[in-house]
Amino acid sequence: MWAALATLLERLPTALDAQLQADSGVTHFEHGILFALDSAPDRVLRLSVLAGYASCTLSRLSRAVTRLEGKGWVHRVVDPADGRFTLAELTDAGHEQVVAATPGHEALVRRVVFDALTPTQVRQLGAISRRIAETVDGAPVWTPPAR
Repeated sequence: MWAALATLLERLPTALDAQLQADSGVTHFEHGILFALDSAPDRVLRLSVLAGYASCTLSRLSRAVTRLEGKGWVHRVVDPADGRFTLAELTDAGHEQVVAATPGHEALVRRVVFDALTPTQVRQLGAISRRIAETVDGAPVWTPPAR
């Protein structure tokens, strides 16, 4: 069972990255950042909140945001409510990137994950995934707002 899970943990990220890189020029991690910002109110999040959503360090997030800024998809601003914090804001071009990249990404996820499972298995996978993720670091699993 562990060998099967370990193989999944290697193969799925590779497939997701390959599809997004080929179709949209972003990694799965970068797409996740853009998607989280696109899902946020006013398309803005504090970097510390975004790092929590992405399950990464601020350093890793900062490097990714720098790459996304270079493409004109994100920009950083000082939080007007508390100048100690920095906000990441999705630009209109970044929103267009998310809109363009998401259908192909969702199609791959549907094909390689959801189409391979029964509806009951999908629900079980969600519950099991949340339980393992929360056991790993105790933080709740990010769930995007309903669209």
